[in-house]
Amino acid sequence: MPRSSATPVPPVSALLRRYDDPGEPLSCVPVTQGLLNRGYRLSTTHGAYFLKQHLDAPTADRATIVRQHRATQRLHALGVPVAPPLPDAEGETVAEIDGRCYALHPWVDGRHRAGAQLSEAGSRRLGALLGLVHTCLEQVMEPHGGHRHHSADPEDTFRLIDRLLVLARARRPRDAFDELAEHRLLERRRLLADHAHRRPPPASAGGWVHGDFHPLNLLYRGAEPAAIIDWDRLGVQPRAEEAVRAAAIFFVQPAGGLELEKVRAYARAYRRAAGADPAELAAAVHRVWWERLNDFWILRWRYQLHDGRADPQFPAASALAVWWTREYEAVRDAFAG
Repeated sequence: MPRSSATPVPPVSALLRRYDDPGEPLSCVPVTQGLLNRGYRLSTTHGAYFLKQHLDAPTADRATIVRQHRATQRLHALGVPVAPPLPDAEGETVAEIDGRCYALHPWVDGRHRAGAQLSEAGSRRLGALLGLVHTCLEQVMEPHGGHRHHSADPEDTFRLIDRLLVLARARRPRDAFDELAEHRLLERRRLLADHAHRRPPPASAGGWVHGDFHPLNLLYRGAEPAAIIDWDRLGVQPRAEEAVRAAAIFFVQPAGGLELEKVRAYARAYRRAAGADPAELAAAVHRVWWERLNDFWILRWRYQLHDGRADPQFPAASALAVWWTREYEAVRDAFAG
């Protein structure tokens, strides 16, 4: 998403002094995509780097960042396409300057590719890649204690819908987005009332996952994945749910449907690579469908946080929940068949 032209300039000189001969700084240009942290293309006389400023409060503490860095270093050693941070002269990968945490990574030349740009063979490569990530994370991360993930309570969602309707109707000047938001909120309230009895039971955590696997966090060189980036949400979740969530982002169409043949190719490759069985994927489809039915994060950003950067995602995302409900059996079959 576009960022403001007033993005603060990071303390480049103080940062580079920590490294052995990184070159003299030439430019530091904000990267134009990303919602939670800040990124810059830092050019020096010795080359280009990606400079990341960690801002997202839940993941911006030093210990959490170091854990992410160690994970990517170990994944890199196993052959997973990642871009681990560069250690400074003391061997540290996190620089704390003026109370902010920074990390310097190699610059990866590559492009983001959505599902519409992937062939079925590319969809298979994507599923196999995520399966590789999950199996390798299990090797490199510390054992985790199981805990249960509870699904959204529809009564809480009904109350949230009512609050968002008040805000959407009160917005001035009112525009086409507000009209669509009101339509989708009313529509979702009816859908949720019809399907409230299908709330899934709590799920046990299945393993370590990337946590935010989507097109803006994967760089390609040609048809091949070059680097999985942004490991801020690394954590323990049901692994198959990450596989379903990722597909629902990669393969969503502008009108809200999913490219089910590509989903099928992706899911079969994921199951083979991760050792997941069809029943696990079917259960994950149900849980992620329910999650989408109860989710209004884009409207919460717009109306409660007054942040419209995610607005362009809303038309397809909101239509997907409706389409998925109507095509539930076909979606489950694409993932588990």
